[in-house]
Amino acid sequence: MNTPHRPQILKPSETYTFRKYFDLRFAPADILQELGATLIKSNINFPTNNTQITRLNDLKERLEEAIQRVSLTSEAARREVLIAPILLEIAHITQATINIEYPIEINQFLRGDLDYYLQTQHKILVVEAKQADLTRGFTQLAVELIAVNEWIAGDEPILYGAVTTGDIWQFGSFQRDQRIITQDLMLYRVPTDLEILMKILVGILA
Repeated sequence: MNTPHRPQILKPSETYTFRKYFDLRFAPADILQELGATLIKSNINFPTNNTQITRLNDLKERLEEAIQRVSLTSEAARREVLIAPILLEIAHITQATINIEYPIEINQFLRGDLDYYLQTQHKILVVEAKQADLTRGFTQLAVELIAVNEWIAGDEPILYGAVTTGDIWQFGSFQRDQRIITQDLMLYRVPTDLEILMKILVGILA
């Protein structure tokens, strides 16, 4: 017996911002399938770079103090106190520019603002900040990577992004030719995993 075709999740009569995908309660793989992408969960082989993180100890001390002294109950607090210092240090090391609330509009299904859009001469990184719920946050990040693929030129085969609550980071990648989104199996915690987190971020952008 044939399985009946399920109704579309994304309605042609509606407009979907990136933020709206966070609120959708459907399975991430089903949402991404409607945008022409496949979701897999696997360890990501990140680009490697031997650049020294010379100010790592200072950054770690500042983050530890911030966690002790600041009430991190809002997304804004987490962005300002935990995420921004890390991204500013990454920008210092890689000479990247940071665009905050970077607007993109491709079509009615792919539009909105990227929390952080980091760019070097040939590399980019998208970072989505969330107060909680990395699972639905990753769906939003994945949609943003699909949109960035349409937004930028260049022959970089893989686009990278991260979703973070400030103290926990998870990475994703988008293989542009095969339209495969990979959700990394690893979670990185701040400040415990700060050194490896910084090396991944530098490797992506360097």
